[in-house]
Amino acid sequence: MFRSLLVAVLACISLAMPSLAQTGDTETGSADYVGSASCANCHEGEAKAWQGSHHALAWTLPTPETVLADFDDSEFNHDGVRYAFSRAGAQFRVTITEVDGSEKTHDIHSVAGIAPLQQYLIETEPGRLQSFDVVWDVDGARWYHLYPEQDLPPGDGLHWTGPYKNWNARCAECHATGFEKNYDAASDSYHSQQAEIGVGCEACHGPGSAHVTWAETARERSPQDPLLPPEGYGLAMDFNTAGTEAMIQQCAGCHSRREPMGQGNPIPGTPYHDAYTLSLLRPGLYHADGQILDEVYVYGSFLQSKMYQRGVGCLDCHEPHGATLRAEDNSLCTQCHSPAANPRFPSLKAALYDDPAHTFHPKGSAGAECKSCHMIERDYMGIDGRRDHSFRIPRPDLVAVTGGPDACTDCHADQDAGWAAAEIAKRYPDAAKRTHYGTVLAAGRADPVAAGPGLRILAQDRDQAGLVRATALWLLSQGGDANSAEFLAGLLEDDDPLVRAAAIGVQRAAPPQTRVQRLIPLLADPVRMVRIETAKAMLDAPIARLPARIEAQMQAAMTDWRRALAARVDFPETHMVMAGMALTMRNIPAARGAFRQVIAMDPQREEAWIMLARIAAAMDGPDATAGVLDEALEKLPHSAALNEMKRSVAEQ
Repeated sequence: MFRSLLVAVLACISLAMPSLAQTGDTETGSADYVGSASCANCHEGEAKAWQGSHHALAWTLPTPETVLADFDDSEFNHDGVRYAFSRAGAQFRVTITEVDGSEKTHDIHSVAGIAPLQQYLIETEPGRLQSFDVVWDVDGARWYHLYPEQDLPPGDGLHWTGPYKNWNARCAECHATGFEKNYDAASDSYHSQQAEIGVGCEACHGPGSAHVTWAETARERSPQDPLLPPEGYGLAMDFNTAGTEAMIQQCAGCHSRREPMGQGNPIPGTPYHDAYTLSLLRPGLYHADGQILDEVYVYGSFLQSKMYQRGVGCLDCHEPHGATLRAEDNSLCTQCHSPAANPRFPSLKAALYDDPAHTFHPKGSAGAECKSCHMIERDYMGIDGRRDHSFRIPRPDLVAVTGGPDACTDCHADQDAGWAAAEIAKRYPDAAKRTHYGTVLAAGRADPVAAGPGLRILAQDRDQAGLVRATALWLLSQGGDANSAEFLAGLLEDDDPLVRAAAIGVQRAAPPQTRVQRLIPLLADPVRMVRIETAKAMLDAPIARLPARIEAQMQAAMTDWRRALAARVDFPETHMVMAGMALTMRNIPAARGAFRQVIAMDPQREEAWIMLARIAAAMDGPDATAGVLDEALEKLPHSAALNEMKRSVAEQ
């Protein structure tokens, strides 16, 4: 049933669906994975730094050395559920006693991370790994629940056995090397595999067999012989020649909030936007001014920074093999921000920053640390502090407009943003006069139509980060403004793929024929993300016939989109997309089936229930609608929207 439904939905874009197998994104060409141990003999220093690092121990098998938690008959209780941790020989176990008294014992399959917390994985059925929600606080030496304020009974999508906690789909590709998800929709099962658990050498450099061959034959050649192969010494990602932007994109593959387009690790060196769709500065993920809110990792923040715009890269601050900072104090920042400056960045002002005259705090105090003011920190997973990498100047004067946090009151918790703004005004009287994109985005969130003029100006401001401009375009697309579609059509040719992709959404408000004419060139865009967005926007376009060359481009773009969807069919979110796609094509049975698949995966998806009720109202009448709503309210009895729909149907 599930597979036939999927075929029906994807048939809405006029494509065959021969297989949901791996789409080729993890193919290694002529090279094979050989394992990190093969690298250590020649690269002893790098291997020594890597061993014991957060990358090397991102995913390990459970042993007395790797398991840091107390499994010596310890217990933890939460919301009436008892968790008992024990060992049986070499096996680590947890026994869960539910509220109803039912009890089940699970073996610990593997281990994720080493600090500040350690999480454990359980194989709930062959091949399916789930991330357990009771985790170990390494420094505090205690068990704790990741979501103590949430009621997550079995059957809830956010329960540790649910789809959002599935390791194969949500986590593994960034904790493994050469990972392939291998999800089979027909059996709803995983046959995942990887070259190596943990983030090994080949996770960043690419499959190593050709490089090993090159290294072995190099010993046999005289110094006069040419180096073979010349491109990257046989590695897919050559950090010696890649350049800063390619290095950043390589790190960003895991250090970003994004949707993957494939079912596993792309080959290192694959351009980011050919492998992932980056999340924009949307509500729930970021504050309106772009500061971190949800767990968005690093890339989206860094793209907003002036450091990124000036050519600073990840490796300027981070040592890649040990996954450590190059310095732990302000000297990390003063390698550039000092009277000596840094010749690599000629636009940087040479000045004394690590001084009370700049920090207004005693030297050596927490307030004098660069990161305290320019990299706010927020805790995720309960105790894991992550710093905002937008490296912004504190603007407490914007808090009332954007609702974002300010660094000053992070430390001065007994004060408010108004106090902080006044203190900064004493020192920098002109600071509040500087415009900030956060005010425009905040207005756009509140009312994208009224904020249209400001959003249009921001979208065209090439001094702003592409991610910011793309977010302005996304907000404009919510208003459905035909004038904006006309005014901003030139951004379909912008240099930044994020801007081009977001500009496509604005064109949905253009007259259908005009939209097609403007979007056709993007079917051949060099960036996969842009081609996919173009395919989405042309799905319902009034096209009778296209020239052969353009038709081929259209089919190729649709294939890219189909593959991206097929790679995520184990996500409830994907079935929401496919349901919307089926509605666009007026395929009501496929839409109904896709919404049903959403609630089968996650019964708490209110929006899916609402759409099922609306379809029933349109197609089947009041009695059927009432039946759907009764079914929905069993799962979501406190839903205001569903209860209101129920009352409305009863009054008919």
